[in-house]
Amino acid sequence: MNIPSDFRSTQAEPFRRWTATLLLWSWFSALLYGSSIGALARSIVHDENGDTLYRRGVSFTDQVSFDNYSLSLRGQRIFLHSGEFHTFRLPVPSLWPDILQKVKASGLNAVSVYVHMGLLNPSRGVVDFDGFRALKPLYEAALDAGIWIVLRPETSAGGIAHWATSEVAGTLRTSAPDWKEAWMDYILGIIEETGPYQITEGGPVIDNEFTQSIGAEYFAELEEVYRNSSIVLPLTYNDPGQGRNFINGTGAVDLYGLDSYPQGFDCSHPLDWNRVTLNYHQYHEAVNPSQPWYFPEFQGGSFDAWGPTAPGYAPCAVRTGPDFMSVFYLQLWASNAKLLSYYMIYGGTSWGAVYTSYDYGASIDEARQLTTKYDELKRQGLFVRSSPEFYKTDWIGDSSTGLSILSSNAVFATYLLNPDTQAGFYIIRHNDSTSTDITDFKINVTTAEGNLQIPIIASAVTLGGRQSKVIVTNYAFGSSRLLYSTASIFFAGRIDGRDVLFIYGDASQEHELALSLTGRSFRKAYDTSSFRATLTPNTVITIFSFPTETQGLVTVYDSDSQLVVFADSDTVATFWAPVIPGDNDSLRNFWGLGTNQSVLVGDLNASTPLTIIAPAAISSVTWNGAVLSVNASSSLTVIGGLVGELTLSSASVDIAGAPRLEGWKFRDSLPEIGPTFDDGSFVVANHTTTNIPLKPYYSDGTILYGCDYGFCENIVLWRGHFNGTGTEQSLNLSVNGGEAFAASVWLNNVFLNTSYGNSTNNRNTIEETDDVFLFPKGTVLRGDNVITVVQDNMGLNETSGTNPNSSKSPRGIRGFQLNSGKFTQWRVQGKIGGYTDFPDKTRGVFNEGGLYGERKGWHLPGFDTSSWESRDLNHGLPKSAAGVGFFVTTFDLHIPEGHDVPMSFTFNEPLGQPYRAYLFVNGWMMGKRVGNLGPQAKFPVHQGILDYSGTNTVAVALWAMEADATITPDLQLSVDAVYEGGPGGIVTNNPRWSPAGRV
Repeated sequence: MNIPSDFRSTQAEPFRRWTATLLLWSWFSALLYGSSIGALARSIVHDENGDTLYRRGVSFTDQVSFDNYSLSLRGQRIFLHSGEFHTFRLPVPSLWPDILQKVKASGLNAVSVYVHMGLLNPSRGVVDFDGFRALKPLYEAALDAGIWIVLRPETSAGGIAHWATSEVAGTLRTSAPDWKEAWMDYILGIIEETGPYQITEGGPVIDNEFTQSIGAEYFAELEEVYRNSSIVLPLTYNDPGQGRNFINGTGAVDLYGLDSYPQGFDCSHPLDWNRVTLNYHQYHEAVNPSQPWYFPEFQGGSFDAWGPTAPGYAPCAVRTGPDFMSVFYLQLWASNAKLLSYYMIYGGTSWGAVYTSYDYGASIDEARQLTTKYDELKRQGLFVRSSPEFYKTDWIGDSSTGLSILSSNAVFATYLLNPDTQAGFYIIRHNDSTSTDITDFKINVTTAEGNLQIPIIASAVTLGGRQSKVIVTNYAFGSSRLLYSTASIFFAGRIDGRDVLFIYGDASQEHELALSLTGRSFRKAYDTSSFRATLTPNTVITIFSFPTETQGLVTVYDSDSQLVVFADSDTVATFWAPVIPGDNDSLRNFWGLGTNQSVLVGDLNASTPLTIIAPAAISSVTWNGAVLSVNASSSLTVIGGLVGELTLSSASVDIAGAPRLEGWKFRDSLPEIGPTFDDGSFVVANHTTTNIPLKPYYSDGTILYGCDYGFCENIVLWRGHFNGTGTEQSLNLSVNGGEAFAASVWLNNVFLNTSYGNSTNNRNTIEETDDVFLFPKGTVLRGDNVITVVQDNMGLNETSGTNPNSSKSPRGIRGFQLNSGKFTQWRVQGKIGGYTDFPDKTRGVFNEGGLYGERKGWHLPGFDTSSWESRDLNHGLPKSAAGVGFFVTTFDLHIPEGHDVPMSFTFNEPLGQPYRAYLFVNGWMMGKRVGNLGPQAKFPVHQGILDYSGTNTVAVALWAMEADATITPDLQLSVDAVYEGGPGGIVTNNPRWSPAGRV
């Protein structure tokens, strides 16, 4: 292991430049550590008239700067390589390190994080950083993993707390005084939590992104608050299109970035591609050429819509799969972008306009499992991490600007050149980026030995359909420098004083590598197709050619100063390259210094061979604390090659399926339609004004918007009273609930009908309905009559276009009118206590709605259901009635320690049944099943929500939306996978039922 001479002088720093590297081959996720980047600063550049042209990084702190190429930390350039991760979509803080370690293992060095104002700031004056809303555990986990954090506001109502959409009279996202008063506590809370974790304080936070907005003055106000605080980080902007916003003038940010989703969101046709965007580089040069090119949010997956024809997230993963990543991510590289973040790298679990799953077709799926997309991400990520020369490149030209270097017109090339080292990067794709053709070509490249047409031995470079690749020239690995490679670079660096190069390529293609070999060779070099050439005097270059069908791991050259290996693309995906910081304690923990032992930690789902390239001093290996039997492998490399076997333990093999969900208890949860129900505890709905700009269509002037009464989330119940005279025959209702909502209506205890906001794959999105409900003969009583409306709320709209107030969604009843007569009073009830006094502060403001059972706490563990009737969930409601009922059961889990076992709840009955089910697991609302729409039927639930060593409570609020319909929910629990290892130390935080605050 090569430790620099100044190693001990860096020991006190929280992030360290010097690293040691270990190459591992196996199917596991290793614990990783590493170094990161820092805060930016700015100065203002003016033209000859004194007008602001742009801002550039100089010095809020002497640790960080940026130029037109990239960011620099303490004089060291970095490539910001990030993925999006939202902690609130994984409400188990002790699982966050698992995601961050997997991010780091992929070669990325940062995560971008939405900060959820709606959760943190549930009501005016309240800022809550407890539990899964906390930021400090995220920051600590990022410190441990050695990755950076970019904070970004978005999500609920596009990043606005729901209460503000009702209480703020002024225009949102502007300099309106009451909006400033509304956001101030939240921003100050973020500052207080984040200040101590900035790079300047030894922390991981490097960037704070402004939200999308049209208000320059508003931006300036936000900036003033940040700059008058402890925050010295750069302020960035994610422009949702090529709009040239906030680059200069009032509200200009420190670093401009572009948002881009070039593949779109039609997951129903996953193989239909859009073409790559061609003008990224030209746009950058036109709008902010003095800054590095930044994509704060680039497509890493796709959302899916409600509807029976919506395909689910699996096709989204195909549409944005490894081939998409190859073509579209490398197109970003070709534009000379050096700051990239992919949305999402882990999606998780959500709610609102998309269904519960937010898997997003991401590289890490909702159950935290690695996908084939992750393999491609790792191939790219480790190349970037291994290639510091790539962090500073000039854009020389491409095939559209006269760069004529290719033998085939079907291929497109972009040439990037490091001006200091002359390392060249030729990024290749098809001219038609959607093409599935296989194309052979040769390319003229500039090398240290002159201009060459390559390959020289191989017949051609082959470009597969929907594939991009990088051909490098004059490329450094350690102190060596290769001349060119048509094979891709997986790893380049030093291990134990040797220069190590790991290249790869598809087994169906030929590949070629040219370099000067050094050192005393331990064996004959790989010679299937190779020769030594003298291209210039005193320089001997060896050219290696790898024919098609070259598979597995091949040692190309092994000497005391160099190691070169080749693998096919599938094999290379099984390798890992952990980075260990140059901290004496961390090195001791990983390498076991003093014992010549390598300490490895990871997850294993099958027995597999293990191959290690490590320092020569390492002679033994432990895996998750157990000593492995390993042998030196001279066939791989004479120095530091070890092979062994990772074997699943019998405990892993013996973990069986999940317990069946049975022994259900049932109770009616809609007493509001009963003749004796007293709604005196409901809130009187008597407002005649509202700050929500979309006013009622027709009514008596009464405003019936849930948020105006404190009920902004989930199910809300409305009760309208009128005096029956015998002339009332119908009710006209306009209901607004958001995409794919529903509202069921009763007159007294008689079910009238359900209004559906159905959508089909987001092409028939209905967030509002207008229906006439006919009263059956004899149902109107003399005297008091009650209309009861059970209305779902699918979440508030995000800000749309140039109208900041579009987030003020009129969820509720926008029109009500009897055919004869008037209502005497309306009352409303949502979650108990509304957004100001809801009792369950642990699970947060979004967890509960206004159903009777929710208000009573029937969904919570510990609630006594012993007096309830026994009724199977798949029998539906008694008498096949329309209405709402609660079903509750318990089960035990006994998952042994040292295992990660993803589990899911699945509704197995056919799609199309007219019901909604709200799945609560140990009190947490973890699934909204819309039986008539779908597509989601499977709901992953994580350890920490599930107690893997105890009793678990499952509650289902079943809303039958039709009478006499087939409604047979078949809910079961399943084990999705078994991994030996696991993150460990998972903490459950599932408060039990208490009568406090329950009515």
